Amino acid sequence: MKPVIALIGRPNVGKSTLFNRLTRSRDALVADLPGLTRDRHYGEGRIGERPFLVIDTGGFEPVAKEGIVHEMAKQTRQAIVEADVVVFIVDGRQGLTPHDKTITDFLRKSGRQVMLVVNKSEGMKYTSVTADFYELGLGDPYVISAAHGDGVADLVDQALDMAIEGKPQEENEEAPLKGIKIAIVGRPNVGKSTMVNTLLGEERVIAFDMPGTTRDSIEIPFERNGKHYTLIDTAGIRRKGKVFEAIEKFSVVKTLQSISEANVVLLLLDAQQDISEQDAHIAGFILESGRALVVGINKWDGLTSDHRDHIKREIDRKLTFLTFAKFHYISALKSTGIMQMLKSIDSAYAAAMAKLPTPQLTRALQEALDHQQPRRKGSIRPKLRYAHQGGQNPPIIVIHGNALESIESSYKRYLEKHFRDSFSLTGTPLRIEFRSGKNPFSRQE
Repeated sequence: MKPVIALIGRPNVGKSTLFNRLTRSRDALVADLPGLTRDRHYGEGRIGERPFLVIDTGGFEPVAKEGIVHEMAKQTRQAIVEADVVVFIVDGRQGLTPHDKTITDFLRKSGRQVMLVVNKSEGMKYTSVTADFYELGLGDPYVISAAHGDGVADLVDQALDMAIEGKPQEENEEAPLKGIKIAIVGRPNVGKSTMVNTLLGEERVIAFDMPGTTRDSIEIPFERNGKHYTLIDTAGIRRKGKVFEAIEKFSVVKTLQSISEANVVLLLLDAQQDISEQDAHIAGFILESGRALVVGINKWDGLTSDHRDHIKREIDRKLTFLTFAKFHYISALKSTGIMQMLKSIDSAYAAAMAKLPTPQLTRALQEALDHQQPRRKGSIRPKLRYAHQGGQNPPIIVIHGNALESIESSYKRYLEKHFRDSFSLTGTPLRIEFRSGKNPFSRQE
């Protein structure tokens, strides 16, 4: 097993900055705003030949009894339980605070190995930056600058030495299988985090009755029925006019990135609210990104038959462009309809990654032409000769011929439907590209 390092500290001491440096990524949101991170965020790092796992956590409030801060503290406590070494980060520029003492008391009771790390120490003398922190009784502090990388490599080496003491390291450890990447998106408070927790069978992310609870995009690998998946819990997307906080702007950008990087997107809608324009905007972005799509209408339990009929009519009216996607009426809280939804995710991924042989594509094209020819444009009738696959995720079909620029959009939609039916491409957008050959007899300008 890889050693696990948990980054703990009060808000805005530089935990996410250190996380990004250790993982050599920009996965964690970083800004000069306290309380940006809320959930546990896992990443893989490597110093030389020594791999390790690192956990980023939210600002720790051990004494919090209720609200979102209490939920964040639960996530941090779980990270401490999972860690081999706890890296307790304090702010060298602010000095020692009562909050740091409270966290120290909690860590001392946890029984974990703790390393005291003084961050933001660039340009300061060791003695002046560490003097106050000896009061915590956690040994000699390690002085680093997460933003500039000063002292980080030595810190990790020391942490790994502490982690593997008395714990044999397995050789030739296989990298974890990522599997199908599923981004769960939707408006705030539709039940995305509840869906993640239901699929995992544990409180892995904070699910709280407050819009905007999730801020970062959290990747979580899991396995079900022998299949590997990676869930991406994302922040809710509101209309631009309602997004005022800088934090929320960052969160939306991360969500859009997660959609682009996913294999399949699970779009969650709230059955207890009408289908809004924002739902349609999110669906439109997913379609433009070319991602495979499954739609879950959440909170379906407890609705009257009239309300259910109303929601179905709203979906038919406002989401007509998602005819390729499977719709599931589910309850994330009660775990109803989840298995069927997972099956649809599997089939959508299979369709997005399908390999379409050129002979079969050309045969399907010929069948479409036999049934209906494209309309003439003046004296010219487009000639479609053969087709081949031009890409996956989404499937791209390239059709070659003459005068194809004259083909109308209605005929293009007809071809899309025919190919989709011929190859059972359910749950994924399908793109068709036309490439016309040059006419050797045309006049050169």
